[in-house]
Amino acid sequence: MPEQAVDAQSGELERQLADHVAVADGMRELLPAIRAVGSLLCDRFAAGGVLYTFGNGGSAADAQHLTGELVGHYKRDRRPLPAVTLTTDPTVMTCIANDYSFDDVFARQVTALARPGDVVAAFTTSGRSANVVAGLAAASAKNATTVLFAGGDGGPAGQHADHLLLAPSTETPRIQEMHTLALHLISELADVWAAATESTSEEPTA
Repeated sequence: MPEQAVDAQSGELERQLADHVAVADGMRELLPAIRAVGSLLCDRFAAGGVLYTFGNGGSAADAQHLTGELVGHYKRDRRPLPAVTLTTDPTVMTCIANDYSFDDVFARQVTALARPGDVVAAFTTSGRSANVVAGLAAASAKNATTVLFAGGDGGPAGQHADHLLLAPSTETPRIQEMHTLALHLISELADVWAAATESTSEEPTA
């Protein structure tokens, strides 16, 4: 690669790293909202609620990431927490997409599964994906509490969200990086709560 091209590429990498640091610093303003979502999840888990997550592409991976941290564990050995990602059953996804529309793949699952007391969390960088907007609208119709992980102003999806976690950026890579940070912070809160509330009582003996 010509030296001039290498220099230009290095400059772009430096710019992206600096942009990441600046956006991450801006996430400080989201800490109250992140704490609120963490507390919400702990309260709902304590009451028997379930978290349902979804998204498209990289956002689907983020949705699965959060579910994995909760069902598995983040940093502490504690009980598993009930969370399900709606992109992980290809039979259901392709059935709905084929028989109805890809716009319906989340809404139909939410309608089937979500109940009052559950939490439905959507991940999207733009907030404009039709299936994400429909999924959140379906969750609201089922009286589930809705959380939106997005960027910018949240787009149309924000109209159906009870809690907004909006990364302070409009660039897809930066937004997804901040979603990972946010889901890790929420996982930390859930981890601490679940570990602290583990039952230590022995099973009754006959």
